[in-house]
Amino acid sequence: MLSQIIIACLAAVAIASPQFGSGSFRNRPAPLPRQDYRQIAILSDNRVDQGDGNFRYEFESEDGTSVSAVGRPGAAGQSNIEGSYRFRLDDGSIAEVRYIADENGFRAESPLIPTPHPLPAHAIEQIRFAQANPSRELPNERRRF
Repeated sequence: MLSQIIIACLAAVAIASPQFGSGSFRNRPAPLPRQDYRQIAILSDNRVDQGDGNFRYEFESEDGTSVSAVGRPGAAGQSNIEGSYRFRLDDGSIAEVRYIADENGFRAESPLIPTPHPLPAHAIEQIRFAQANPSRELPNERRRF
């Protein structure tokens, strides 16, 4: 009886194992090998956590990638973090992003982050008019029920 249970368990494990070469695996193309793959040395990795919500970390690798951040306890119990990260773009230039995450949310600054187009002058004038006349009721907005 015990040998039948062991054989049944082994059969269940064999059936449940991934069956490479069948099903959806067969129809997937093989990933292309990366020609530029190489190991990147870590030049520095410094971390300090004081255990009270204050922390600092810095990381740098030989390919120019670096990350640094400083965290402090926030008013609502969260961590307020200020930091930056840098990495090399395909054209060889360096991208850098500086950020703050605190009670006011996450805010990032970088020349690489797209910004909206400026509003046209007539739209700005309409906004100013609406702000200057908040209680003025337009004739088409009067409704009687």
